[in-house]
Amino acid sequence: MLANKTAVVTGSTSGIGLGCARAFAQQGANVVINGLGDADEIEATRKAIESDFGVKAVYSAANMLNPDEITDMIGTAEKEFGSVDILVNNAGIQHVAPVEDFPPEKWDAILAINLSSAFHGIRAVVPGMKKRGWGRIINTASAHALVASPFKSAYVAAKHGIAGLTKTVALEVAESGITVNAICPGYVWTPLVEAQIPDTMKARNMTEEQVKRDVLLAAQPTKEFVTVDQVAGLAVFLCSDHASSMTGSILPMDGGWTAH
Repeated sequence: MLANKTAVVTGSTSGIGLGCARAFAQQGANVVINGLGDADEIEATRKAIESDFGVKAVYSAANMLNPDEITDMIGTAEKEFGSVDILVNNAGIQHVAPVEDFPPEKWDAILAINLSSAFHGIRAVVPGMKKRGWGRIINTASAHALVASPFKSAYVAAKHGIAGLTKTVALEVAESGITVNAICPGYVWTPLVEAQIPDTMKARNMTEEQVKRDVLLAAQPTKEFVTVDQVAGLAVFLCSDHASSMTGSILPMDGGWTAH
């Protein structure tokens, strides 16, 4: 479905981003992965995409705090592959604290990585997409693009901002063959989420099952984690012809969280 297309996915060395990159590669797209991690593990991940799906995969170490590096990543991908047809803005960080205690430097970093990096990536890819008359921009938002939780002021503000950015750009490029949508997952089962469980078990004197059901999944009526493959499957669908009339959509995938 995506043969001869190129996808850039930020924050894609693990978790949702990697799931999306692999799903695009399975559909025939060349991919640019980006993110943090051990260099040897990243190289193994890159090689696995190529060997598993017979496409070209490259790694960009662009720092999502640096607008120039984001722009250079897009430019390098265009030179390497001739185009960037799909952009997934997935990079993100989190910090939890009451607003009066929230460190200003954490606020700045979260807004930069979770929101501003998407703007810089979009700004860089849109001219080429317009020229070719086709493009897919997918922003990984969150249930927190639609509802709030205490102690997450920066994250919630950034994700609400992503929803607004998605709608605005969708309107601007609506006649250019480009769609812009946001996926809003609830809690997704990723290595980062799994790593939080032992500390939470200890802090709350709970079993693993109690932490999953009564802490992490408290707001999700299904009491089940969203899977990486489910999010990636939606991303692939948004790149298909069947989704060509879907743009400016803020799409929950949250086990019913935002139905409350």
